[in-house]
Amino acid sequence: MSSDQTTQTRKLQKVGGSTYTVSIPKRWACEQGLETGDDIHLYAHDDGSLVVRSSRHDGGSLASVQVEVAEATTDGVTEALKATYASGFEEIELVADETFDADQRRAANSLARTLVGTEVVAADRDRITVRNLLDPANVSVQQSLIQLQFVTCSMHRAATAAVTGQGSPSQVRDRAEEVDRLCVLITRHFVRSLSDFSEVDQLGVSRARLFEYYATARQLGRVADDVAAVLDLAEDRDWTVTDEVAVEFDRVAAAARQVVEDATDAVVSGPGTASTDALDLYDEVVADVEAIERTLFERDAPEAYHLTRALDRVVRTAECGAAIAGIAVRSSLRSPE
Repeated sequence: MSSDQTTQTRKLQKVGGSTYTVSIPKRWACEQGLETGDDIHLYAHDDGSLVVRSSRHDGGSLASVQVEVAEATTDGVTEALKATYASGFEEIELVADETFDADQRRAANSLARTLVGTEVVAADRDRITVRNLLDPANVSVQQSLIQLQFVTCSMHRAATAAVTGQGSPSQVRDRAEEVDRLCVLITRHFVRSLSDFSEVDQLGVSRARLFEYYATARQLGRVADDVAAVLDLAEDRDWTVTDEVAVEFDRVAAAARQVVEDATDAVVSGPGTASTDALDLYDEVVADVEAIERTLFERDAPEAYHLTRALDRVVRTAECGAAIAGIAVRSSLRSPE
């Protein structure tokens, strides 16, 4: 038997015709508060790991939670509900210090319809109860990530087109809610997997893969933030862009989106050249944006200030794509699961 402070190697012993046993160090049992006759929880995972736990969940059950909403405003209600949903709870009871008015109850109902798999099952003056009805076995986190990438890049395409006067910013904002919904869904399942070991098996993904999807979704959420900033510039568009500059802006914006698309494809599809191609394209985007900005200031173009701010957001989008490509590269270097 070899040992250190955190690892033990023990022989598997056969007891009877259909049972195997393995001993654990007494010190470990004492540290976990275990005594003879206590129940322990065994988990066999699809990734080949066997887990022994002294409690069924890490950090308590995710079955239900009661949240006191100290600031019973409409925003307070929606923020509390969204945060608790993302934390993975099955049933959420919001409790007001005093009462929830009709607007706050409507806001909770509206958000529950937006969040995947939830509904308001009770809404009284001082309590709002929301329940999740979605079985993780029916969720494809991978497909949700693909959809998130598609929506985010579609919004980016429309927003950057609006900067050069080729589209309407109002059409883009309508899709922001869909990005938020998908980001929160992926976050929810990742957070649940940290405390409920059965979550990854029900989702049909490994823990490492689920983390990669979560990390990628966070970067796509940042792209959506860039889209919002570009939209603000487009909506306040009291300046014009020359045709020559518009062509260059559209070109680098399309390249930045391509970085994001190629990198996300690399995360989803696995090892290949897409991640390195995305990183190479990111370098090109940065160099091209710097060249455009130099040209704008050398010409003392009146639109230089506003367009430079939009170009900064284009670079940030490409940076998010490069971060996603990094996730894909690290995944390809990891030993096969």
